[in-house]
Amino acid sequence: MRVPSRRRPSLPWATPLLVLLAMTAFVWLANLDQVDRAGALLKWGTLSEANLSAVRDWSSVWTDFSPLSLVSAIFIHADWLHLLGNMLFLVIFGLPAERALGASRFLALFLVCGALSNLATVVAMSLTGGDRLLLVGASGAISALIAAFLLLFPKARLGFVLPLGLYLEFVRVRAWLMIGIWAFIQGLFAYVGPAFGMAAWWAHSSGFLFGVVIARLFRASVARRLREY
Repeated sequence: MRVPSRRRPSLPWATPLLVLLAMTAFVWLANLDQVDRAGALLKWGTLSEANLSAVRDWSSVWTDFSPLSLVSAIFIHADWLHLLGNMLFLVIFGLPAERALGASRFLALFLVCGALSNLATVVAMSLTGGDRLLLVGASGAISALIAAFLLLFPKARLGFVLPLGLYLEFVRVRAWLMIGIWAFIQGLFAYVGPAFGMAAWWAHSSGFLFGVVIARLFRASVARRLREY
């Protein structure tokens, strides 16, 4: 007979923290004047001034602390629609993923995969002769989160509150359905312009790939964690 665990599941805090950081960054940028906002975007956007087409160009990445922008760019968004779309799916997938992974693993997955997807996008665009772009947003990190969630819980159902007229209805749907909606929305945003679409494709696909890799590394520890409850 299995003895019930005495441990109480802790309240998720990492997902709300990530949402708060992204919203705070958006409000901060929105209140800057045009010149200061442009400067902040260039400073905190992913490697916005780096050209990695030659090996010698990598030295500038480290001397001007550009690697920090791989992470900071995750919390910067182009407009309110970009922000709300990403935060909605971060909450939908982030809360159950954080409960299953634990806050520390969840944060590691989100930040590491987000940074790696930004780096992969910059490298790919540089090596393929793409235009220099300012890469911002959490799409790569969320793609990694979705990939990890799908690999760890392929039959999971996600619950959320849906406004129906004057009423709020709690519904549960297959994770596959929400992933399809995410992919559709990202497709719309990705192909606003050819250059932006190519960059978004690299961010989403590389983020998804990194999420699969990290999920495989976490699979055994997640299984042990779930058995404790």
